[in-house]
Amino acid sequence: MIITTGEHSAEESVQRAMALSKQSGARFVPRNRMSLTKLAERYGDDDILVILAGGARLHRTGAEPLSFHPSMAFVRGKRLLRGEPDAMLEAAGVRPGDTIIDCTAGLGADSSVFSLGAGPSGRVLALEDSLPLWALLTEGLAYYESSVADYNAALRRIETRHVHHLQALRGMPDKSADVVYFDPMFRHPIMESAAISPLRTFANNEGLSQEAVKEACRVARRSVVLKEKMGSEEFARLGFREARRAHTKIVYGVISLDD
Repeated sequence: MIITTGEHSAEESVQRAMALSKQSGARFVPRNRMSLTKLAERYGDDDILVILAGGARLHRTGAEPLSFHPSMAFVRGKRLLRGEPDAMLEAAGVRPGDTIIDCTAGLGADSSVFSLGAGPSGRVLALEDSLPLWALLTEGLAYYESSVADYNAALRRIETRHVHHLQALRGMPDKSADVVYFDPMFRHPIMESAAISPLRTFANNEGLSQEAVKEACRVARRSVVLKEKMGSEEFARLGFREARRAHTKIVYGVISLDD
């Protein structure tokens, strides 16, 4: 992956790009008014992250560009801030002050809702195996500005790690988090979901393993949660109890650990 800036970049963007390059190990390339197509050709890399004032944009040759945006998570967040319930938080049993591990973070939509649910005293750790997505997520959480200050604060509280979830879980102590969460839905797309389609281009599309669920049950104190389409056979295969919502195609499966 190449990291660069917009064509007319401020010094702050250059410094952010250089810092992210050092953190990620990806190559920083000064833009010098060069097109992204020419950058990809010159350096032999089709993935380019462009650092922008309000976050970043991810490009891959032949694919639709992807920008950080909370999408429907922002709507969910505003509802939470008005005191309305959220099906995911209810399924997981999230409480203020919780530690939550989002094992398949993508662009952090669910992580942002978890962060609101856990509150300022909580902790949300967002794991992402794809380097381009992790880099876009990290910049977006740090610099994206919505119109709601409390939502922005929730984004800033999220910690990111570029790591496969199984590797990360193996290294965590027993009962060190309240909730462990999986959303491997990229494998079976909901075709009308415009927000997910570009994201799937960069995501790790592998299925969830039984070993990962076993490690999650060791690490979690309260619950392990799996997000899937209604009617999915993954719940039975992996040992989750379905918690259905009749008005949506999304279902949260739960393994409760504090019963």
